[in-house]
Amino acid sequence: MTEMPLNSDNFSGMQIRMVDLDGRMLRVATRQGSDASPPLLIFNGIGANLELVEPFVTALDDVSVVIFDIPGVGGSPAPIVPYRFSTLAVLADKLLSRLGYDGPVDVLGVSWGGALAQQFAHLYPVRCRRLILAATSPGVIMVPAKLSVLSKLVGPRRYTDPDYLRQVGAEIYGGAYRRDPALLNEHRRHIQAPRGRGYLYQLLAATGWSSLPWLGGLRQTTLVMHGDDDPIVPLVNAKILAARIRRATLHVIDDGHLFLVTRAKEVAPVIRGFLRQPAS
Repeated sequence: MTEMPLNSDNFSGMQIRMVDLDGRMLRVATRQGSDASPPLLIFNGIGANLELVEPFVTALDDVSVVIFDIPGVGGSPAPIVPYRFSTLAVLADKLLSRLGYDGPVDVLGVSWGGALAQQFAHLYPVRCRRLILAATSPGVIMVPAKLSVLSKLVGPRRYTDPDYLRQVGAEIYGGAYRRDPALLNEHRRHIQAPRGRGYLYQLLAATGWSSLPWLGGLRQTTLVMHGDDDPIVPLVNAKILAARIRRATLHVIDDGHLFLVTRAKEVAPVIRGFLRQPAS
């Protein structure tokens, strides 16, 4: 394994570096917490580099964290050929081992990353201790967003065109962005526009994927979190997840799709408490 430290704007006290996994370069951020709890592996949303969740990671305080840019997003180069969620789950497991995390980890997935988190929990039931699903769904068999919202999500224009983001941000993200459009400027400060085929490959990974056939087989204690004003993934999808996963609890937040960012200080204590609950 080759590691190359990177200069960073002090991303929540995290160490950011490039890790070479047998020829696949990944931009990885890690932070060692102050307790003995397993690290929290975070899978980000579509087109989102790891800095997007900086407010949330900061609010987690002493929780150990591992997060990486998906291939083709942020600082991770795009692969030559497309991939599936199962491919990325295997890659994440290999990354954890290379970083020295050989035991169980807790896993959080947000939006697109929530599908990857479900896949990881399914493939690695022993490796994944607890599961947090934020603003996500069981895949293609879901209650979809309105067409007016979906049409604005097909391409990465919201990442590349600041004026376009200001026009559509409140409509697609909902919640706090409806009440305070100025938050979109802060949102843009944390994102790096996806390049070339990286965004397309993320869309292709989700094509045809669904967790419903095996969702009831997940054994992890699970926290399903969702905003009550989420235009991208309607709340009913969280209710489906919570009903199908045997050991799941649903927690609804008064916000939109990006509540992990806009309500980080309120959400982080809920997650810390969940991770530190005694095993049942």
